Amino acid sequence: MRLVLTNANLIDCVSPTVVANASVTVEDGRIVEVLDGHGSPDSRDARVIDLEGGYLLPGLWDVHIHPEYHLPADADVARQTARFGQNLMQGMTEAGIVGVRCGGAANHMDVAWRDTFDAGRLAGPRVFACGNFLTTTGGHFLTSGHARECDGPFGFVQAIRDQIKAGVDHIKLNLSGGVMGPFWDRHTHSFLLEEELEAAFAICRQRGKKVMAHATNPESVKAALGLGAHTIEHGYIMDEECVQLFLERDAWYVPTLSITHLTPAQATTERENRWVEQRGMATDLVERADAAAAEHRTWFQQALRSGVKMALGSDILPLRESALLEMGLWVKDGATPWQTLVAATANAAQLCGRGEDLGTVEAGKLADLIVVDGNPLDDIENLGNLLLVVKEGKVVSDKRG
Repeated sequence: MRLVLTNANLIDCVSPTVVANASVTVEDGRIVEVLDGHGSPDSRDARVIDLEGGYLLPGLWDVHIHPEYHLPADADVARQTARFGQNLMQGMTEAGIVGVRCGGAANHMDVAWRDTFDAGRLAGPRVFACGNFLTTTGGHFLTSGHARECDGPFGFVQAIRDQIKAGVDHIKLNLSGGVMGPFWDRHTHSFLLEEELEAAFAICRQRGKKVMAHATNPESVKAALGLGAHTIEHGYIMDEECVQLFLERDAWYVPTLSITHLTPAQATTERENRWVEQRGMATDLVERADAAAAEHRTWFQQALRSGVKMALGSDILPLRESALLEMGLWVKDGATPWQTLVAATANAAQLCGRGEDLGTVEAGKLADLIVVDGNPLDDIENLGNLLLVVKEGKVVSDKRG
């Protein structure tokens, strides 16, 4: 049955305007017609939903996620996988997250959930999987349970081949340390030797796998971009050469502001304060995040001004909160609501290689749509007032009164 959504305020994420009294018609999972207020859709033999002025836009994406890190002692592989699936499904139905890209998951649970959702067995977001993230012995975030330690060129090559055999979409390499980790895991330090980097990127090029590069200081950012990374995650510390390399290499930047910005001293909104209180981050990690925040903000703003391609990824949990928190931080750090919204829709879909099918509301594209009560171009927080979620033409969440 066709689906006709009428009486919408449409934000198509192609142009930064609101089209009043719009309608969208969906058939066989795809948008077949988009009309403004001057035309009337054909509603014969269709399910018609009157949106009563709600704001209709593409579904949201979060292109840097993980399963949970800290689980109860009895959380075996089955329980971990189930909790991850629950998080993914709640993210879609409670926050309108229709697409995610994983940055590391134990036991290839991201591959399993991708295949489950793609088969239509359960309703969930589109998942782009990487399996384990790859780091060195004594590398980044080993306590997460999602890391695989590798050493030497062949160690990385073998690990990448194992990920490919498991069916991943991309490879995640951790070139450096991070803000969240033990005293020896620092974002100012790079971890891989030159020969390890060259071997890892060589096998990815040979096998046609894009690299998602965790890079947190200028040395690691430049190394990753120079070797052909598709995306740079975090970029807490950069320099002008890094920014120019982004532009020259046509690479993507996923800044994950949440990692350095969500601390008790920096939280300003009700949503942020609630999340910070629930997180209960250790004092030393709070201090590290606070110390890194100003420089992270500087390079986010510089990348934004310079026209670097950017997409929205949070690197936090739960998915029903993560993208909304990250979007609020983008706006606080100087992005417009329009830039932020595009980063979480059109840009995110393009980064994941699905820009032709997803990320905007246009005829011919797959109907992954949300409706919210309030204009997000006026206040990005309005994205939290979710009314309706449509995944490939099917209503998967309806919160209208």
